[in-house]
Amino acid sequence: QVQLVESGGGLVQPGGSLRLSCAASGSIFSINVMGWYRQGPGKERELVADISSTGSTNYADSVKGRFTISRDNAKNTVVLQMNSLKPEDTAVYYCNVDRIRTSGGLYYTNYWGQGTQVTVSA
Repeated sequence: QVQLVESGGGLVQPGGSLRLSCAASGSIFSINVMGWYRQGPGKERELVADISSTGSTNYADSVKGRFTISRDNAKNTVVLQMNSLKPEDTAVYYCNVDRIRTSGGLYYTNYWGQGTQVTVSA
């Protein structure tokens, strides 16, 4: 069984920083794209940033220059470094992987973590 476990959310003042981490566990052979999505109050879930297995990154326009996504393929982890946070960044942040191949040859697609709350407020 594969699990995605997120950590690092919390309350921060505007202009502050937070670091979100997501670790995939289980008998994992490979992971394709890893990413972070968020869902603010009354809003739809949206892509924040993602990163391919080769390191290609993609960011939402609203976070470019402030957030940085990185991953460690050996540890099956993805990190979102969030700087210069704004109140509009307040949301539940979800880790996502588009495809996981297990050591047993099974595939899991569109896999989600449980979410972690980020609140930016004075």
